[in-house]
Amino acid sequence: MSELIKSSLFKLKSKKILNPELDLRLLLNNTNKNKKEIILSNLEEKFIDIKTFNAYLERRLNYEPISKIINKKSFWKYDFYVNQDVLDPRPETELILEESLNFVKNKKKYINILDIGTGSGCLAISLAKEFINAKILAVDISKKAISIANKNIVNHNCLNQIKTKSICFSKVYDKFDLIVSNPPYLSISEYKKTSISVKKFDPKIALLGGIDGLLFYKYFSKKIPKIMKKNSYLILEIGETQGSKCIELLCKSGLKLIKKSKDLQKKDRILVFSKV
Repeated sequence: MSELIKSSLFKLKSKKILNPELDLRLLLNNTNKNKKEIILSNLEEKFIDIKTFNAYLERRLNYEPISKIINKKSFWKYDFYVNQDVLDPRPETELILEESLNFVKNKKKYINILDIGTGSGCLAISLAKEFINAKILAVDISKKAISIANKNIVNHNCLNQIKTKSICFSKVYDKFDLIVSNPPYLSISEYKKTSISVKKFDPKIALLGGIDGLLFYKYFSKKIPKIMKKNSYLILEIGETQGSKCIELLCKSGLKLIKKSKDLQKKDRILVFSKV
């Protein structure tokens, strides 16, 4: 094993970084001037941009996520540009796409979709790739997030399908066949317990949902039924303990719960409502 690998692993382990070998491989491959995939046993240091690698390693030792360092995060079937202005796409959010495909069977149907709190644009873009005739409005109150979403929309050739607006969803007045959202849903106490990486490098505005984490669902219950077409769907991500309260809020607003899905950890994660 090379000295570079030994010393780097020692530093990562001393900071109690989870999966140090995997992180090291990612950092090496993203500073590799050769196209050959690096595994720790076949490293040829002459192909590594050492200056960039050392800079990346220092950032990781400061608990910055790999995704923010290399400005890339995979979601669904694609890679997206990310930085500290947007929340990293999470695997559990892919359940929104799965349920969208479950309930909108015709992928060629002409539908209008609203993505609330689009962030990096990963949901809107992935939906555009699946529903090729959909027209999608992606909104976010963060102008910086919208800038990143626009970058990803261009990168994935979705300009003809997706329109972005830096506004609160309460300012949306069109009607939609499908509304999706992964809103901020952490309570203040939950946010305080998140990792250093999350608190330092993910935008707080994309995580904190008020004192109890339910702020946005309360807003949703007042606004969203008014912008849903007949026989339309609302698909939401929720915190693991919020299911019953979110169901109560949205059902009181006139929507009908048609499915509750769990993530891979068997925690409540997705709610699907319909307007009939």
